[in-house]
Amino acid sequence: MSSSISGTTVVIGIGNPDRRDDAAGLEVARRLRAILPDSIHVIEESGEATALMAAWEGADCVVTIDAMASGARPGLIRRFDLKDDPLPAHLLRCSTHDLGLPEAIELSRRLGTLPSRLVVYGIEGADFGCGRSLSTSVLLAVDTAVHAIQGELEALIPGSEASLR
Repeated sequence: MSSSISGTTVVIGIGNPDRRDDAAGLEVARRLRAILPDSIHVIEESGEATALMAAWEGADCVVTIDAMASGARPGLIRRFDLKDDPLPAHLLRCSTHDLGLPEAIELSRRLGTLPSRLVVYGIEGADFGCGRSLSTSVLLAVDTAVHAIQGELEALIPGSEASLR
């Protein structure tokens, strides 16, 4: 991790609550909202590109969490720092939107509106069928992702150690 941040920080959980493991990002956001200070904005989004771009507009640091459908082991967590490199779009293709997170990132990059720090956490899903419950492997990964993101924000935001516990 590089230097600390002092501006606006936004955490965006992405997903569809009615498609089982696709809701992993939403669940991470809900849990983080309960433990992060109010100075960190925690938002839930469906994953539509323009809504994501609006959610991170003007932010200095953005952390997004979304489900992945790459065929890897369910519950696997991947972290991508997108300062310079594109998001491997083939990993996040479980969205019902034609334009989702990968397209929002690249459009923001081209428009010069990409936050100075953008990190994506992806949680590999097992079941994207209809329903509201997460699979066991994804539920365990949600806990791991919450702790990882909390630790990352704690390291980035000066003086935040006490308020993030």
